[in-house]
Parts: sequence; structure tokens; C-alpha cells
Amino acid sequence: MSAVRPLKPRAVTAPSFAHLRRLSDDTGLFEHARGALPRREHGYCLDDVARGLLVICREPEPDAALVALAETYLAFVAHAQSPEGAFHNRLGYDRLWHDEPGVGDWWGRALWGLGTAAARGPTSWIRESALTMFESGAALRSPWVRSTAFAALGAAEILAVMPGHDIAAKLLADAADLDKAPSGNLSWPWPEERLDYANAVLAEVQIAAGHLLHDEQRLDHGLALLGWLLTQETVDGHLSLTPVGGNGHSDPQPGFDQQPIEAAAMADACARAYAVTGDERWAAGVSLAVGWFLGENDSGFALTDEHTGGGCDGLERNGRNENQGAESTLALIAALQHRRRFAKQLASASRRPLKTRD
Repeated sequence: MSAVRPLKPRAVTAPSFAHLRRLSDDTGLFEHARGALPRREHGYCLDDVARGLLVICREPEPDAALVALAETYLAFVAHAQSPEGAFHNRLGYDRLWHDEPGVGDWWGRALWGLGTAAARGPTSWIRESALTMFESGAALRSPWVRSTAFAALGAAEILAVMPGHDIAAKLLADAADLDKAPSGNLSWPWPEERLDYANAVLAEVQIAAGHLLHDEQRLDHGLALLGWLLTQETVDGHLSLTPVGGNGHSDPQPGFDQQPIEAAAMADACARAYAVTGDERWAAGVSLAVGWFLGENDSGFALTDEHTGGGCDGLERNGRNENQGAESTLALIAALQHRRRFAKQLASASRRPLKTRD
């Protein structure tokens, strides 16, 4: 963790893939780094490779090097999938799997990446191969809410371009039905007793399901959840994110260690809400999420490294974690992709005050 002085936000206009390339080889994407150096001894995980596939497929005009990287990531996902549709997660540098196939978060993120590749992949063969793998994995279900939510976002990608895709529609509907508000607590509308991790994904699934499955009540519910979360995590004009360990009704604020995955999930959800509604409140939410990476946060430290293109691994009270692992770098790329996509709208929305938590 660094104790250097806070860094002022910089005018970052587009995502850099330099550090993602640094973390990648001809097998996949290394999970961890010491500073900017890949930690090969820690190997690879499907969680990150699938997210790498996702962000490349979100690029409107990927160059040949990025397309080749997407092909490597897709091959990794294919190698990870069992004949039954489940996935391994951890591959050692020895190229041996260190776990059994399952349906944890890595399954959900694999389907998210595959769904995005099926809908937006840069070549026809990538789209076709990804769809086949998605359909195999989407026949399964996970007992974990977030795993299912990640998978459902892949289903939403497919439904956006293939509205009659029954497998994707069923998965998205099943994920949306998992939202159960805690009983007897009207002041806490969140569907869990505590905020946990990647929280905005739960609201985003409701928004996606409401929009793509033509359910206005569910759409309104998802927007209300996201609005509550955005208010809950906005303090003095910046995001104050749920830290590692979660956040409850009476936990002290702010909490640390704050993780880039939280800001990326907020950017994703607000970007979807803006695309669906056109309401500039959600453009302002994307701007807040990007701002968190650039130093507009509880500690005043930027979570970016302009020299490497990497994202730092966490925000502490008096600094930042200087390691630039895959998850953090991918979170930064995803947020900056939304900033680029909505550049004009964000500039307008950032000038308007946003309701915050007292």
C-alpha cells in the first residue's frame, strides 16, 4: 500500500490495453501482479480471462492484436468448460487445472464473457463458438445469487441481438426471480441484509430483465434499487464504495479496503440504466464511477497508473495498493469504455448535483 500524496484526477479519455497485454501470454491472463510485473507463480483464473474477453468484445474497433488476444481468451474459456457445461477456474503455470468444474462466480463470469462475445465478438467464428459454449453452460444453474447474476448479464447481451433466444431468456428470468428483499425492514430495500461485493450487478439484472423481457414493474424495481445504492454510496459528491467485508446498516463510514470491481459494477449498471431510460442521473452515476478511479474518492488517490495502463488493486485510508492485477485493470478498462461511449452525456450530467447519503 502506498503512502504517497494523493494524485489529482487526470484527463483519461480512452482505456489502455497495454497492461492487459503485459499480463497475458499465449495461454491466458495472469491473475496477480507485484506492482506491474505479472506473478506467474499464481497462474491464471477463468474469472479474469472471461472478463478480458468481455472488455475486448466491447471495443467498437479492436485492432488485430486485440482480436488475437480475444481468440486466446476464448480458447482458454473453451478449455475450462467441462462436457456438462460447468467450468474449471484455476489453471496453474504448469498448465494443470487445480480445481474441479463448478458453477461458482467463474461460471457466471464465463457466461457473461461468452454472451458478450456471442453478441459483439469481432469475427463471425468467435461469435458462433461463443454462442455454442454459452448455450451449454446456460443449461446449468448456480445456487449463488451473484454467480447467476453474472451469467444473466451474458444472457442479456444475447437477447439484445437475438430476442427469441429461449435459453438466454430463461436464464435472465430465473436470475431476476432470485431477488428477495429482506423481510421486516422497510428502510433497507436491498435484497440482502448487508451489501456485499459487485453489488450493482443485482440491480442491473433487474433492469436488464425488465427491459428485455418487457416487464415494466421489474424495470422500475431495478431502477429503484440502483438509485438507492447510488445514493447510499455517494458522499460529498464522490463514490464511497462498500469495502471488502461488506457494509451493513450501522457500520462505520467510510470503509476500506475499497475494490475496483465495485466501481466497475456501478459503471456497468448506470450505463445500462442510462441506455434504457435516457435519464441523466445515470450518466452522472457513470461519471462518479470513473471519477473514483481517477482520485475522486474517500482518500483522494487515483487508482490508475498512467505509465503502465494498469489499475491499482485497492483504495486504503491513506493510500492505494500498488499491485496491478487483472481484476483491477479490467475494472478500470470497463469503466473507461463507458466514459468514452457516453462522453457528451457525462460532461453534461457531471455539472448537475446528485443526491447523496447524509
